[in-house]
Amino acid sequence: MDDADVVVVGAGLAGLRCARRLVAAGLEVVVVERSDRVGGRVRTDEVDGHLVDHGFQLLNPAYPAVRRWVDVPALALSPLPAGVRAATDHGPVDLGDPRREPSLLLASGVAALRRAPELPGLLRWLRPVLRPTHRGLADRLAARPGDPPPGSLQESLDAARAGGDLRRVLEAFLTGVLLERTGASDARVARLIVHSFLDGTPSLPADGMRALPAQLATGLDVRLGRTVRAVEPGVVRDDDGDLRSRAVVVATDEPSAAGLLGSAPETQRGVVTHWWSADPDRLPARGGRLHVDARSRPTGPVANTAVVSQAAASYAPVGRALVQASVVLTPHHAPPAEAGVRRHAAALLGADASSWEELARHEVRHALPAAVPPHDLRRPTRVEPGLHVCGDHRDSPSIQGALVSGDRAAIGVLRDLGVPA
Repeated sequence: MDDADVVVVGAGLAGLRCARRLVAAGLEVVVVERSDRVGGRVRTDEVDGHLVDHGFQLLNPAYPAVRRWVDVPALALSPLPAGVRAATDHGPVDLGDPRREPSLLLASGVAALRRAPELPGLLRWLRPVLRPTHRGLADRLAARPGDPPPGSLQESLDAARAGGDLRRVLEAFLTGVLLERTGASDARVARLIVHSFLDGTPSLPADGMRALPAQLATGLDVRLGRTVRAVEPGVVRDDDGDLRSRAVVVATDEPSAAGLLGSAPETQRGVVTHWWSADPDRLPARGGRLHVDARSRPTGPVANTAVVSQAAASYAPVGRALVQASVVLTPHHAPPAEAGVRRHAAALLGADASSWEELARHEVRHALPAAVPPHDLRRPTRVEPGLHVCGDHRDSPSIQGALVSGDRAAIGVLRDLGVPA
């Protein structure tokens, strides 16, 4: 007798969405997770009254998958300012979306006017994103006559003849999102991300990013502390024995999935995030705006930094502020020392960091799949009958991609089992 209709391996966002879709179809589903909590890479710790996420993660409520499958009001989101402050070769500039951040209208306009010769190239690069269409996000990026040729982010910017400070600001912003500095990521993925930021305001739940997987896990049969050693159609083997089912879904990160499925692991992007507690009176009041180093020669390792608690007050106790700084990890290189990260973050924020107290340092080596061209935004989720796989490595490297891939895997399982989707 089967232990369940379906066993899902991994309680990250993809696995939880997959399980919810299967349960909604009337199937009995067991989710096994090796960690002590749900969420996969989406985790939050509490340290001295502060909420510190593993990696600087944001939830964009404009993602179609989030709008469709998440109770967004229940998360009590606090939006971050819709703009960045960038250090450039010609001094600091503030750029943002004046529709959502009216206070940046003048500063953004001045920055753009002073760099008027740079605007046509940037607009050429943005054209596929700004093109009106009723099609989905991925479909709208399909190449059309006149579009820059497909390829890497760097190649697409070169083809659009984008340059100067504005290009470097865009590249610096995307460094912290794609977790790579060379522009090697697929240009379509970069445009997808830029579109999502223009379409909505990335935010933080009142209880930290952990609130998202906690909501998705509600009502599911999730069994924590289960390390899976092998999978095959209908069987999951872990240290507690075998779980038998009609179908199995592997919903882990890509390296773990490759190990279980016997495929070669793909390149991953990594990040290390530092968190400090600070005196709020000794920090500039910029509402939690993201700060980046867009100089031709950055003066430190920080990809982005922000006073998170200025946007999401629940992230710090009364009388304290929470500062984060993220650094891209490069293969075969040790992360930079905390002192250097702190110094660079303070310089970008325009703050005195001498009294900052380090709360946590999270090193995530497998934070994102390396979406190098040609990156398939709809990779198959069916391995063979009775065995499926999902995760952001099967879609776009984002929360949207994780949720969509989980749903696609569930639809594939339902078809295999002959259950109406």
